[in-house]
Amino acid sequence: MTLEQSIVRALQGDIPLEPAPFRKIAAVLGLSEEKFLGVMDKLKRRGVLRCIRAIVSHRRAGYSANAMVAWKVPGIRALSFGKTASASPAVSHCYQRLTRPGWPYSLYTMVHGRSRAEILKVVAGLAKKTGAKEYKVLESLREFKKTSMVYY
Repeated sequence: MTLEQSIVRALQGDIPLEPAPFRKIAAVLGLSEEKFLGVMDKLKRRGVLRCIRAIVSHRRAGYSANAMVAWKVPGIRALSFGKTASASPAVSHCYQRLTRPGWPYSLYTMVHGRSRAEILKVVAGLAKKTGAKEYKVLESLREFKKTSMVYY
């Protein structure tokens, strides 16, 4: 495994909640904090590493409702729709996908809220802002798995 792969692997897990978290991770890898941060900087400049973010447990934060919304949007409006939907704080994911026979929906948003009513209000607002008239709200019933990707 290369040094870069080892660093990506170390960043896949929980980052210690302390004043110098990367120093601790670097030490486990036998590196100085300076070397560790230097490799992270190279990964970022190459586009391998986009950012380091905290993941908040949405259920513990009170956001117990969510829905995947499938939107029927013409291809020429996909970029505009995607930018508008992505700007909503209630939308965590926004994807464009190919349509299939009998399923004309090409854009998908994951909408989070404190209740079903809140989600439907967000969806209605997105429909109004984007002009999208056809969509399906697919509410989540149960979560079976939710993990971050593991690359190494």
